[in-house]
Amino acid sequence: MPNLKSSKKDVERSQIKKARNTAAKSAIKTFIRKGKEVAGTGDAAATAESVKKAVSALDKAVKRGIVHKNTAARKKSRLMLAINKKLAKEGKS
Repeated sequence: MPNLKSSKKDVERSQIKKARNTAAKSAIKTFIRKGKEVAGTGDAAATAESVKKAVSALDKAVKRGIVHKNTAARKKSRLMLAINKKLAKEGKS
């Protein structure tokens, strides 16, 4: 445990940042999961809205330095591939 006042403040700040980053990453995962679930229903409008939210959350995380830009690009790409695959499968059925 730190003894200096500034060190104590540093620990507190890092805990606050960790909580914020964890919440942002969790929200991203939730938006991606919901996007994939909505795509399974075949509703194109709802799917577009959920994808928009997921992409927006990823872009904000990149801007804030929570997620690396290549990680966000990879997650967006995989989300689009999964959604297009599900929508194509729904169209064939």
